[in-house]
Amino acid sequence: MTSLVLSTATRFLLPLMLLFSLFLLLRGHNDPGGGFVGGLVAATGFVLYALAYGVEAAQRVLRVHPRVLIAIGLLCALGSGALACMSGQPFLTGLWSGYEIPVLGKVGTPLVFDVGVYVMVVGVTLLIIFSLAEE
Repeated sequence: MTSLVLSTATRFLLPLMLLFSLFLLLRGHNDPGGGFVGGLVAATGFVLYALAYGVEAAQRVLRVHPRVLIAIGLLCALGSGALACMSGQPFLTGLWSGYEIPVLGKVGTPLVFDVGVYVMVVGVTLLIIFSLAEE
């Protein structure tokens, strides 16, 4: 069963939800929000797309298998902690660059960790939902 209203709304909502999830991600290293909440919003956009068009169509739009996203997210989060270890500090100690980016401010390992959490949450959520929807 396909709904014209749901499929039309999904085409507009998916890009908006992805943009809002990036806003939550980038806002989160200084204010409430961050990788977990942003990842859930992004995954919700793809789940909505899967409800409207089917799981196969959502996987084509995603272009990457959710397991790959989980691996990339874990490597990114662990890499942010390993940078502190390489500089002789405890694991997951925050390190910041000397440069300031206009929208983000000072970029450091907390942002890299948040990006890893974001990607991992998207991967885990979509793997669970897509597996349940295929059954």
